[in-house]
Amino acid sequence: MRAALFVTCVNDVLYPRTGIAVVRLLERLGVGVDFPAAQGCCGQPQYNTGYRRESEPLLRRTAEAFAGHPYVVTPSGSCAAMVRSHYPRIARRAEQEGRGSGLAALAEDLAPRVYELTEFLVDVLGVTDVGAYFPHTVTYHPSCHGLRELGLGDRPRQLLAAVKGLDLVELPGAEECCGFGGTFALKNPDVSAAMGTDKADSAAGMGADVLCGADNSCLAHLGGILRRRGDAMRTLHLAEILASTQEEPLR
Repeated sequence: MRAALFVTCVNDVLYPRTGIAVVRLLERLGVGVDFPAAQGCCGQPQYNTGYRRESEPLLRRTAEAFAGHPYVVTPSGSCAAMVRSHYPRIARRAEQEGRGSGLAALAEDLAPRVYELTEFLVDVLGVTDVGAYFPHTVTYHPSCHGLRELGLGDRPRQLLAAVKGLDLVELPGAEECCGFGGTFALKNPDVSAAMGTDKADSAAGMGADVLCGADNSCLAHLGGILRRRGDAMRTLHLAEILASTQEEPLR
């Protein structure tokens, strides 16, 4: 089996270790990984701020970059949700307005082939124990896109619960938004910071070493709050925990 890695902008620019961890993890599980170099931004920032037309050429580029790959795996619930939930609607609207010939077909073809990482592991590969080792106390924050748009459910927790040495503690108010919300954090900084502080307080109160999640955008928001106030807890993407083994521990 082969899969294409849709690494996303945030990971490519700020968190390359997450992309490396996904490749390491999938290859350990016997999946060959391709990286289409033509990939770029999926258009989510433009779309979320009301620039729907500006997102259309990015939709086309993304769909063409991943054409022919039966599985497209991404360590980002928000970008997976953008492709699966919004691409078909954006493309149909563009064609109705006389733009983007063939765009709808490209979007409809790509959408069902895109999987958030935990979906791919649990639903496609059929595994929850990926052979990981991470001897730390961890709590998990489910980001809004994964929780509400993709319906990831307990897949991330199943994967974490099977990691050797890991003590998983439940996060109070886990289903509450962390306040990041992409451009929401820029347009409503005070509200965003207050929501993030509430989430950070909940996580810190559990005595965990690590606050993990499946979206580095949310973790950047929460990690910034934790660092600024000097908390010892660190944030870490789920993929990096799952990629860690006794033979090759996370560094």
